[in-house]
Amino acid sequence: MNHKPIEGFSKLSKQHKIDWLINEYLQGNQEYQKILQQYWNDNPDLQKLHEEFSENTITNFYMPYGIAPNFLIDGKLMALPMAVEESSVVAAASKSAKFWLERGGFKTTIINTEKLGHTHFIFKVEAHKLLHFFNFTLKKKLFEATEDITANMRKRGGGILDIKLIDKTSELADYYQLKASFNTVDSMGANFINSCLEQFGKTLKDEVAQSDAFSEDEKNSIQIVMNILSNFTPDCIVRAEVSCKIDDLKDDSGISNEEFAWKFKQAVTIAEIEPYRATTHNKGVMNGIDAVVIATGNDFRATEACAHAYASKDGKYKSLTHCTTDNGIFRFWIDLPISVGVVGGLTNLHPLVKFSLALLGKPSAQELMSILAVSGLAQNFAALRSLVTTGIQKGHMKMHLFNILNQFGATEEEKQYFVNYFKDKTVSHHEVISELNKLRNK
Repeated sequence: MNHKPIEGFSKLSKQHKIDWLINEYLQGNQEYQKILQQYWNDNPDLQKLHEEFSENTITNFYMPYGIAPNFLIDGKLMALPMAVEESSVVAAASKSAKFWLERGGFKTTIINTEKLGHTHFIFKVEAHKLLHFFNFTLKKKLFEATEDITANMRKRGGGILDIKLIDKTSELADYYQLKASFNTVDSMGANFINSCLEQFGKTLKDEVAQSDAFSEDEKNSIQIVMNILSNFTPDCIVRAEVSCKIDDLKDDSGISNEEFAWKFKQAVTIAEIEPYRATTHNKGVMNGIDAVVIATGNDFRATEACAHAYASKDGKYKSLTHCTTDNGIFRFWIDLPISVGVVGGLTNLHPLVKFSLALLGKPSAQELMSILAVSGLAQNFAALRSLVTTGIQKGHMKMHLFNILNQFGATEEEKQYFVNYFKDKTVSHHEVISELNKLRNK
């Protein structure tokens, strides 16, 4: 079927958008309209609020919102909100939390909170001449030009930390950067940083035009390419860790504490040297982090991009977590680069985001960094614990059991039957369907 493009789609009402989609792409099937309407909120004001979060909204897309209790973080007992659709993520985090609750809990350290942004520009000028101009004229002017923008942030203890000129001409002809570092306190700070950077670009061009340091040809050559924050924040780092005596690990899988510690450390080391394993390893870390990021209204795409870039910072993709078993002590930790906020964005708008932050005790941005690092470390501990003992599928497929049963409209009685049936068996899709057919044919 050849579909026709549409002009002015964004200007249509919600109902007209839906009508066009159903007629153009779904052969006029009104059943799909019912599906969309099923997920509208009964409260029209709340529905309107959701629709204004994004463009061209026609319905809501729901995800399970779960709670992982028993997290002891820096001496404080917490329940973590997790918005995630993947089976076993919340259960695994909860299991890790309970395991470490009895062994002193999770400890965190904020290593740094510096965020970055750049003005990227092309300038046909000798580097030493530009550097002299930057050091003795431009840098001061950049701070002065952004005083109005940074005033409120400076009152809260943040602002622009430093500005540097970066020479990248060896990689691209005539390419330079103004690299700025920021402290955005409790906000993620994207709008603040980008506003500062856009002013940098204007001030840079104006100051070059007025300077006697450059020829007319040089002045005419400057081009501001873009002004944009970086989602790679290698100096906005939190560490989360757990430790205990190897004798206190007491894993219930039937292997000795020493064998468990040895296998666990080998699994982490393999992820540190083997990118194929590291990718899946870090995906598991991000299962825990993203679920809390989404529940608190933050940008999970930014946290993903930053974490994976950091995992590659040494030129090879590696594990985000690390483990030692020295002198009879098991130690497991993560150094996580992450930029999040607890003010701005959806934090004062989305009802469940407000609930999540209240549940966490209305944390500061630094406290939320710690919580996220702990969530990722706990998730990774649970995954590795399963991998080196019973295998990943036993627990994962038990959580997946209800997804399979729901596909076939299982009743509550049938679900309970299968919970008992698979108590001592590994769940498989084939086995579920085969046994369900037998049960229904009786």
